[in-house]
Amino acid sequence: MKQQTCVYLYSEPTAATLDFSSLSDYVKRILPPLKVVVRASFIRFHLSPLTEEALSTLAQDFARAKVRNPLSQARDFPPLPGEVEYERKRLTDPNSKAWGILYDGYKLTGILHRLIPRAERNLSHVHVVFTNQLFGTWDEHDQRYHARVSVYGFPSLLSSTGIVEAPAKPREYYFLKQQYSALGMPDATATQLNTQFQGQFIDHGDERLTEVMKGYVMQAILYRFWGDPFCQDKGCRLHNAHWQQEVISAQLEGPYEFCPLHQERLQQLLGDMMK
Repeated sequence: MKQQTCVYLYSEPTAATLDFSSLSDYVKRILPPLKVVVRASFIRFHLSPLTEEALSTLAQDFARAKVRNPLSQARDFPPLPGEVEYERKRLTDPNSKAWGILYDGYKLTGILHRLIPRAERNLSHVHVVFTNQLFGTWDEHDQRYHARVSVYGFPSLLSSTGIVEAPAKPREYYFLKQQYSALGMPDATATQLNTQFQGQFIDHGDERLTEVMKGYVMQAILYRFWGDPFCQDKGCRLHNAHWQQEVISAQLEGPYEFCPLHQERLQQLLGDMMK
């Protein structure tokens, strides 16, 4: 008998507008044979078995995953004591926020992978980790780190901060931001621009966050089954959006949830699961 695939959704306590029950129900509606389990935040769920020594090592690993220079891929550097202590405090406080720090997304995936029990490190288990950490990946084309919403792997990471910071806002937003700064009005910039461009990008505490993240959860799950979960169709939830307007179009305003091609592939996957 084929073993049932289990999807674990690890919650993010600092994202107040993320409804994990809705995310779970959505996955079960699209792919009913999957077992979906909502867990506490990843670190909180897996931290309890760790010794003090293991916690210190984990804090050092997170400090090493920090991107010190977005224009450099240099990786081998000793973390500063203050950086390690910061990570230790953050790890023991599930409500902490990693403000202003960019991490290497693939390093984070590697760190978290080691915390998963061996019994759950196989293709029958899909781990989807929500985090408020901002992470990025190195782009060989322009030789710099770019912030990302997601990194897919074992586990997959979805950032509630990345959905705000990574996809680019309208070009006019950045043009006006520069103008305000040139006029010596940096404090008024954020409030004025957020009002002027209201609804045109996902913001912190956005009530649309759960609906938007449904597509990214599906991408994480389909990465497990297909390897490549992305779609070129800008109306499909699997579209790999680089602009805020693309996020909104794919996740909130698309003509369908999944394009005809991926809807057919989902039906095929569903059929395979039912066998």
